[in-house]
Amino acid sequence: MSLHDDAVLVLKAYGGQEELRQVYLDHLDAHPDGMYKRCGAGHLTSSALVVDPSRGRVLLTLHKKLGMWLQMGGHCEPDDVTVEAAALREATEESGIAGLTLLPGGPVRLDRHPIPAPCHWHLDVQYAALAPVGAVAEISEESLDLRWFGYEEVAGVADTSVVHLLENTLDRL
Repeated sequence: MSLHDDAVLVLKAYGGQEELRQVYLDHLDAHPDGMYKRCGAGHLTSSALVVDPSRGRVLLTLHKKLGMWLQMGGHCEPDDVTVEAAALREATEESGIAGLTLLPGGPVRLDRHPIPAPCHWHLDVQYAALAPVGAVAEISEESLDLRWFGYEEVAGVADTSVVHLLENTLDRL
């Protein structure tokens, strides 16, 4: 099964945000290359909010290009077998934490946001990743900073997309 096919199955099984979910499915139907950055009409991305429930905190990255505190994530790569695997790969690479596990139950949320030309949209499939007890984060080249924030601090540093992702994640914990 291709990554494209996996994304369609994941989205069909996703039980929320019906209108936005259909936008994603329509995009994939119209764009066989819609999983990858080369698709000029936009492309799916995969991300994960790294959560440490034992300490009531989340790990955010200060994105190098955007200058915003965000969850870990990014573009799907040809070696990614599933959208879920892409999210876990991105979270592991950007956090430096080995042993992350995705919260069961599939994506936590979908978020569509505009990006500068030549592409137009990121159609982000958002997961939550559980950090192992005692996890130590290590900054990657893709970040300006990497920091743990208490749940109550997130709204003060991140945009509404991250806040909604955290709310949906906490509903599942």
